Amino acid sequence: MDRVSGKRGNGEGSIYPYRNGGFAAYVWVTTPDGKRKRKYVYGKTRPEVHEKWVKLHAEATKGPVATKVPTLEQYLTYWQREVVEPNLRPLTAATYETITRLHIVPYLGGKRLDRLTVRDLRTWLNRLAATCQCCAQGKDAARPEKRRRCCAKEKGRCCGKALSARSVNDARTVLRSALGNAVLEELIAKNVAQLIKVKRPRRKRPDPWSVEEACHFLERAEAEGDYLYAAYVLVLVLGLRKGEVLGLTWSDVNFDSGELRIAHQLQRVRRQLLHSDVAKTEASEAVLPLPDVCIAALKARKEAQQSVERAAGELWNDSDFVFTTRYGTPIEPRNFTREFERRCGRADVRVIRVHDTRHTCASLLAALDVHPRIAMQILRHSEIAVTMEVYTHVPSAETRRALRKLGTALGGQSPQEPEAQQGQTEEPSGEDQQES
Repeated sequence: MDRVSGKRGNGEGSIYPYRNGGFAAYVWVTTPDGKRKRKYVYGKTRPEVHEKWVKLHAEATKGPVATKVPTLEQYLTYWQREVVEPNLRPLTAATYETITRLHIVPYLGGKRLDRLTVRDLRTWLNRLAATCQCCAQGKDAARPEKRRRCCAKEKGRCCGKALSARSVNDARTVLRSALGNAVLEELIAKNVAQLIKVKRPRRKRPDPWSVEEACHFLERAEAEGDYLYAAYVLVLVLGLRKGEVLGLTWSDVNFDSGELRIAHQLQRVRRQLLHSDVAKTEASEAVLPLPDVCIAALKARKEAQQSVERAAGELWNDSDFVFTTRYGTPIEPRNFTREFERRCGRADVRVIRVHDTRHTCASLLAALDVHPRIAMQILRHSEIAVTMEVYTHVPSAETRRALRKLGTALGGQSPQEPEAQQGQTEEPSGEDQQES
């Protein structure tokens, strides 16, 4: 109120006393759905409410303003259901849901969406980086009593397994994406998660096999009749991901043209085995040329699978998958990883991640004398310069000879007779494919 004239100040006509000696005010706003409604602000003093009223009035003049703002937990539930699930791949959507449930909602879920501040998020990130997830999620308490080893076994005995810097950054990325969508839907004016600068975690440089190690690995797998030998060839020579090689069907293989179409992937998501047609990128769906060693390995695989199908009889499940169990069912991704690690031990080479074999792919293509332009297509690079940068590590002459000898031996083999396959590594049954 103007102390000189006794008149109310501009805008103070909508400010009035409220509960417990406080004050309230309202502004007529246009909501995101186009309706005109009152939006209220509250405070302990008249000047405090007047300041809020001025800010709200300024927002109302710029565009739509939401009158009912959900909590962060409520909005994340809506965002996961209506935005993430319909538009992202199943595994990505499941990852978002896990991060939201474990690392965002327990700390910030009760906060109203429009009241999140940079300070709130900075405190959250610091707590997340310092909190033992074993304690926070009750992991040790969920184990049988005899297997407990830290938090639940003895008071004060904490294993201190906090999130890595990369996982903390992933949590911030998910929240930033959700708040960005809230800005688009005009529920909030700004994305506070975008204002926080975080230290980028250092990426661990993979230590892939040398060409000699990869060649020795393939030689041992082929010599011992490993039923996944062709899968290892595709992973190493074409750089296929684990889900891509397990999701491969015979309809994707064209022996006449010598081409392979990458259009499917097999993944276990939320306890379901999904054969998805959605590739990671448009380039991932490219048709790849098959080097001779891949064609030979796939033909040998087809002959071996037909023999196993005859042995299974009525128990065979005609799934069209290239790599199956002895009953034709798809191979569990985890079991493929276990088989790969066992094969590393049998071949006496270093155990690496299946994904890290992609880094050996270019060197193997060079050893097989594959033309750089074809290698560019196989590696799915957009520029030839990128291919040449990784393609120039030319293997030794001995390695070239060994790898070509392996391909020649495969290409010169006649289709295996059932007697010749009796010494092959036995394919796991359906029971062996269950998750541990």
